Amino acid sequence: MSLEQKVMADLKTAMLAKDEKSLRSLRAIKAAIILAKTSEGAGGEIKEEEEIRLLQKLIKQRKDSLEIYQGQQRKDLAQKEEEEIAIIEKFLPKQISGDELKAILRKIIAETGASSPADMGKVMGAASKQLAGKADGKSISTAVKELLSKPA
Repeated sequence: MSLEQKVMADLKTAMLAKDEKSLRSLRAIKAAIILAKTSEGAGGEIKEEEEIRLLQKLIKQRKDSLEIYQGQQRKDLAQKEEEEIAIIEKFLPKQISGDELKAILRKIIAETGASSPADMGKVMGAASKQLAGKADGKSISTAVKELLSKPA
């Protein structure tokens, strides 16, 4: 079952249940899918890895908004963003923990021969491909910086 089919099924359920939080999030996902499918060069289809990137982008947007709202003491708007993040995350593959992430990154660092923060680009390229959908770019970047700045 594709992401679009899952979203549509959940959308119907949310409509019947009159679940405003879910409806708001699911409609945002549906709109992003339609936009991606109709974009130039998409050919009306999107691949699974593109779906994952799309969901990660939606979550990143909401996390950015959440930070702003929390900084402005807007608890009402921050709560809406948190609710949407929780619903969108249900459609992503299970995220790996910090320890698992560091173990995988150590292996990638050894494979690429990276030894200093100057080699971060090599590691990030390999890590982003290998960890697509399993961890967000910000957490990968933070962990790579930490691992490369420590002397081995």
